[in-house]
Amino acid sequence: MPINQTIWQISGKVEQIKESKLDNEYELESVLQSNIEILNENWLVIGRQVQTRFNKYIDLLAIDANGSIIILELKKDKTYRDVVGQAIDYASWVKTLSSDDIADIFETFDSKYLKSKQSLDQAFFNKFRIKLDEEILNSSHQMIIVASELDSNSERIVKYLSEYSIPVNVVFFKIFTINGVKCINRAWFIDPYETADIATTRDTKEPWNGEYYISFGEGENRNWEDAMKYGFISGGGGAWYSRTLNQLTPGNRVWVNIPGSGYVGVGIVTDTVRKADQLMFNMDGKELPIYELPVKADYHKHNNDDEDKAEYLVKVDWLKTVKRDDAVSEVGFFGNQNTVAKPTTGKWNHTVDRLKSVWGIK
Repeated sequence: MPINQTIWQISGKVEQIKESKLDNEYELESVLQSNIEILNENWLVIGRQVQTRFNKYIDLLAIDANGSIIILELKKDKTYRDVVGQAIDYASWVKTLSSDDIADIFETFDSKYLKSKQSLDQAFFNKFRIKLDEEILNSSHQMIIVASELDSNSERIVKYLSEYSIPVNVVFFKIFTINGVKCINRAWFIDPYETADIATTRDTKEPWNGEYYISFGEGENRNWEDAMKYGFISGGGGAWYSRTLNQLTPGNRVWVNIPGSGYVGVGIVTDTVRKADQLMFNMDGKELPIYELPVKADYHKHNNDDEDKAEYLVKVDWLKTVKRDDAVSEVGFFGNQNTVAKPTTGKWNHTVDRLKSVWGIK
């Protein structure tokens, strides 16, 4: 079903804004390279016009906090089904890349376009405030077609592949001119969160064991000592980081990992997710939000009025916690940057069984 995007000006006389055109795909490529948040604020561009082994060129390469590589194929006009095959062909090549290959791609990109002289590790940390785990780098892929229109054959192909857990999606865009200024509008064909989830959970070799994985991104916005003391887990700074907390309900058991450090706790969820200023903790007989407690992090207080970027908390009754310096980390442990995940891999079962043994959890 074609997506029709129209903008109407309602200040004064109501009138339809005139649709415009880009001069060429290079213009679209330049805009998205410098402003990838137009598509997703949680992506980092790592390559442009990346030459494959087959002498084809990928328009843009990006990476998300899970180390998933995003292949972006740009078309300024209506596109046809060949572009889907082209994206899959690119993904087959990207899959073969080592971490060193990807670091080299970023170095070339930085040298030509950014001039920052950063390594991929540095750029990743500056963007996501977490260390890049080489084990998760390029462990999954997403294929994104950016086009003004898509023919009906291509739409059916994309929908079919997505239903069968192939992480492919389309972003439709339109250019409008308002008072002589070009503006861009975009709409996703499939919910982009669904595509990201497919990409990071495709390795479904075993049934889910009922245990939830938690990534606790410690830093200036949240602190593990606070979480141990008051009994909670949290995520925020963007919908991508907080939305998965909605999966949790009272009675769920959660295993908490601090990326780059290791596993630090296991507990039972006792309440549903709540915005940070709406969750109360008892202190000296008073019910107080986290912002009125003696804590070591700010919990995105400056974003509290923004529903998407605010911090969200879930109360947990801890069964076992250890300090960050005593975190348990072993080769073969499961890792993921989603705040909450329901892993279905053998690696997750191994991780839980091993932690149960180490911590004496039944």
